[in-house]
Parts: sequence; C-alpha cells; structure tokens
Amino acid sequence: MWTLLRTSTLRLPISVIIMVSASVNGSSTDKRQRKLELPVEANASLSVPVDTKVVFDCPSILLTSMVVTAWQIILRGKLSCTRAYRRDRNETKEGNRTDERITWASRPDENLALQIDPVATTHDGFYMCQMVTPDGNFHRGYHLQVLVPPEVTLLQSKNGTTVCRAAAGKPAAQISWTPEGDCVTEQEHWANGTVTVQSTCRWEDHPLSVSCSVSHVTGNKSLSLELSLGLIIRGFPASSLLVILYVKFALFLVILVIVAFIYFQRINGCRARK
Repeated sequence: MWTLLRTSTLRLPISVIIMVSASVNGSSTDKRQRKLELPVEANASLSVPVDTKVVFDCPSILLTSMVVTAWQIILRGKLSCTRAYRRDRNETKEGNRTDERITWASRPDENLALQIDPVATTHDGFYMCQMVTPDGNFHRGYHLQVLVPPEVTLLQSKNGTTVCRAAAGKPAAQISWTPEGDCVTEQEHWANGTVTVQSTCRWEDHPLSVSCSVSHVTGNKSLSLELSLGLIIRGFPASSLLVILYVKFALFLVILVIVAFIYFQRINGCRARK
C-alpha cells in the first residue's frame, strides 16, 4: 500500500505515508502517522434499510487537483480496511479487504465514491474518505447504521395471556397496547445486532379484543386480536375463578326457585279446580 504525503508539487516519492490528520477546510497536515480510531462524531450519520444500496461521497474536490484518495473502513468487531487510488499512476490498492459488496461506485478516475450493494447488518461502522491535494488534506466521514424491520406477530397463549412479538428488528422496536393491561416486556439480543422484543399482557376486565402497536424507525405496524373466552377463563387467577363459580351457582339457585314456584303454583291451581 502506498502512503500519502502532503507535498507542494505533484511529484510523489515511491513510498507515500497515509495520514489521517486532515481537516475539512484544508488546514496544514500533521506529518506524524496515526492509527484511525472510531470517532465519537462524524460529518454525517446515515441510517439505511437492510438489503438496499448506499453510496458514500468524498469531499467536493476537483479530481485534477487530487494526488491520492483513500477510503478508511472500520466495521464493528473487525479489522479496519483501506481502498486507495493514486491519480498520477491511475492505480488502485486495497488493504485487508473482507467484503466483496464494498466497492468503488464507478471508475476511481471518474468518481471516487464508495458503495455497498446490498447493505447487511455487518456493515455497521465508520467510513472515511481522505483526499491529499497540493493545497492540503480533506476528509469526509460517515457513521452507518443498518436498519432491519421487525417481524410482528400477535397471539393468545394457552394460559390466557396475549403475546405481541417484534422479532429480529434493528434497532429494538417499542410495543404498546390498546387497552392498556398488566404487561411484561422482554428483549433478546442477537449476534447480528438485531433485537427481539416480546410483550406479554393480561387484563383484569377481560376485553373481547385487544390491539398491539409496534413502533420502529422503518415503519409502524398495528395488529388486533379477538380474545377467546375459553382461554381467558383458563388464564384467570384462582380468586377470579371462584367469583365466577359463585355467580353461576347463585344464578342456578335463582332459576331453581323460580321453577319450583311455578310448579307449586300449578299444583295448587289444579287442586282448587277439583
């Protein structure tokens, strides 16, 4: 890999040292070589849906005034890699290339943009274009966050609770209920950066239907479910079941008394006629 050295002419030595001490407005270069670390802030933050295409542009510098351009790529949990182009030789170099989907958007002598097609969750990270010109060094950086829409399901379990699940979303989704109930929400984190959120609810007033609303940066979704009365009863606590039994027994007694009263009234009527 060549190295980049700021010079006052377009004549470069055989070895050029890649410098990361650039500024957007073209200030003078610190000639000490430094290791690029993931910065806290970048020039831009991009959020891109998974399985789409993203293009990163370099600073708006005339290609004729550019000496060397290098893309520094820092993917989370991986070694950094580099793609560079030297104009006077019309030559490209790569270092630690790990992903075939990260390529030049076009011919580097025409367009220095970098592209990822398609984007995957593994492409979360920082991408920086560094340009060396006789007037100074310039850079532009991007924080990339890959978005994954969750798969939403709503069901009633055998114990009478209702479960709303937003599976494998990135970032984590948020779940709300209509009507509000006694709910427990849990999260499960996966190795690819996605998160599954599950909310389990029960209601004391036993509504006939409920709705689950899932909020996510890729789009919101709402599902409704008519609750099965049999499952609701099986899911009641013991005290609720006792109340139901008492009510049913009381109704049975009332009906029994009414039937007995009618029966005896008819018997007495028959005797009176005789």
